[in-house]
Amino acid sequence: MPRFFMGLFIVLTSVWCAQAADLSDQIQKRYDTLQSFRGFFLQKLTNASSREVQERLGSITFKRPRFIRWETTSPENELLIIGQDTVWEYFPAEETVYRYSVEQVLSSKTMIRFLSGEANLKDDFIVQDLGADGEFRHLKIIPREPEPNLVEGELWVRPGQDMLEKIKLVDFFGNVNELELTGIELDVEVSDKEFTLDPPKGTEVIEGLVGE
Repeated sequence: MPRFFMGLFIVLTSVWCAQAADLSDQIQKRYDTLQSFRGFFLQKLTNASSREVQERLGSITFKRPRFIRWETTSPENELLIIGQDTVWEYFPAEETVYRYSVEQVLSSKTMIRFLSGEANLKDDFIVQDLGADGEFRHLKIIPREPEPNLVEGELWVRPGQDMLEKIKLVDFFGNVNELELTGIELDVEVSDKEFTLDPPKGTEVIEGLVGE
């Protein structure tokens, strides 16, 4: 490669890295100061071996420090609640609810870590700024310490709002977990009662072992 182009490549790479670092800081600061949000989600899960794609629709509510209510309404009703000390995963059609510790879920469910701000972009990832993608800034992330649940990912951030509105995560086997948020409301009033669950009478409660 001619010296000029080599030099230009090095300069541009340095600029891209600096821009990515600045944007990572902005995103992290936004999540560190965010008190709550509500929104709707479209989730697409792609199986690497069969190429089968499963779509899920629903709503999500977050409240600091890390309370989450993740309610799937299609194709079936499911409810995931991350409360103070307990996580509930409720399947109404099966009359079954699984109970986990918060640590179990946050260490295994990678998407939840991003939505709650538990995943620290600056400290935990190498971030590359891929530039503009429509109305979003597009980032590629690679974990500094690879794990089975995440080998690489992509993030889409709306400039000025600094919220993750689209997330794409790829695991060791090539399975893809994509999430798009819409109708986001920031710093809204949210009751703590939304993050508790009193299982209906007749519901079987199972102490769960988490799987992604």
